[in-house]
Amino acid sequence: MNKEKIAIIGAGIIGASIARVLSRYENIEIHLIEMETDVGWGVSKANTAILHAGYDDDPFLYPNRAKYCVRGNYLWRKWSKQLQIRTSWNGSLVLSFSKEDEEELYNLLERGERNGVKGLRIIEKREIQKLEENVSPNVTLALWAPTAGQISPFEAVAALVENAVENGVILHLETKVLDIVEDGTRITKLVTNNGEIEVDWVINAAGLYADYIAKLVGEEDFKITPRKGEYFLFNDRAKPKVSRILFPAPKPKSKGVVVTTTVDGNLMIGPNATDLPEDEKENRETTQEGLEEVWREASKLVKNLPSKSEVIKTFAGLRPEPTGGDFVIRPHNSLLGFINVAGIRSPGITSAPAIAYEVPKMLLHLGARLILKKNWNPIRRRIVKFSRSSNRRKRELIAMNPLYGNIVCQCEMVTEAEVVEAIRRGAKTVEGVKLRTRAGMGKCQGAFCRIKIAMILSRELKIKPWQVKVKGTGSEIGVGDLFSLLRK
Repeated sequence: MNKEKIAIIGAGIIGASIARVLSRYENIEIHLIEMETDVGWGVSKANTAILHAGYDDDPFLYPNRAKYCVRGNYLWRKWSKQLQIRTSWNGSLVLSFSKEDEEELYNLLERGERNGVKGLRIIEKREIQKLEENVSPNVTLALWAPTAGQISPFEAVAALVENAVENGVILHLETKVLDIVEDGTRITKLVTNNGEIEVDWVINAAGLYADYIAKLVGEEDFKITPRKGEYFLFNDRAKPKVSRILFPAPKPKSKGVVVTTTVDGNLMIGPNATDLPEDEKENRETTQEGLEEVWREASKLVKNLPSKSEVIKTFAGLRPEPTGGDFVIRPHNSLLGFINVAGIRSPGITSAPAIAYEVPKMLLHLGARLILKKNWNPIRRRIVKFSRSSNRRKRELIAMNPLYGNIVCQCEMVTEAEVVEAIRRGAKTVEGVKLRTRAGMGKCQGAFCRIKIAMILSRELKIKPWQVKVKGTGSEIGVGDLFSLLRK
């Protein structure tokens, strides 16, 4: 039996989730195509990393967002265990500070109950303060959503892709789709910067560039607007932190600036929301005005924020805001073989597993032949975290592999063994190692460990040190940088 060939364009959280779900079938050949040097470097890389409860999306205005968010929240509980992805199910509080805010909380409660969210309730000041000690004294009521949580988005994408590749998916990095060829009735191949790929089906999960991919097959009924959000990230030792995810009552454009603590223990505040022109899909610059807005709005939610001297990073992420605001999940209206999974803005991370399971349903409806594997492996083991191991376990690890005894990143206590394991699993750049191990994510932001990581990459990839890339093509460290770093 000839295998049908499926190409998934985009290896972010959506494309990676789809790849994992489709890898359950034995009679298809799956190509996961990503234009960046690594997976998860687009929309999935910089966001608030929240697993939303599902009360926010009006099922009449945004049926796809309302439908997939609640289901995705439930599925992540299983997926995170199978793939050993760190999550924190700490719950969220939407805070009110006025009568208008209180009315909005009751609207959210009704909407959430309609969407099937479990455990939602309005709580008063005394209970709010028990759940969150650092909450603002000006709060009046809150919507408590115990099913909300946090995840590490870049760890999630890496885990999904590792598991998908383990189950037979073919990954193409630094591969940009230039054209889609069809014979008048259906798709036949993709033209990329790395050659042609014969395909029968194309899943458009290209994030910010999904409208560009759709135009290649004549679809121009939706556009993707890049919506920028800016953030502050604090040192993991900075206090006071919060134990819950704190939202203000939502605004028409966004859920508002959030105060939360990441799964790695860093207080984080943001994002604001600024719509950019369509041609600024790579504009991730922070602005003084935007960061001041984030600080001002976050300060309203808590008693205190840590000192700005504890900030280790400010950054911006982009969200793919689609025409109409709802997820675009549908096949091409006339060309067989093309399916859009586009405009997956917030709550996209939460919705990803549920959206992924929708794709094989659409493929079957359109005539694809899918046969489940008998030996599909749902399990992926995370890289061992030396810093989180007991003293006894640390001694055992060093005895098994002496590289565990060599600390590469002092801030995050990442060992050479972890760096080597990250490279073995697909990291080809300093950034790739960083996102898989946290080496370089601490207070010094890689100032002291970058050269060590670069030298390990050079050795393991068998390339010259000055050929090592920090990020993508054009970011090679270079001889001058090496000497400068060595002097540190």
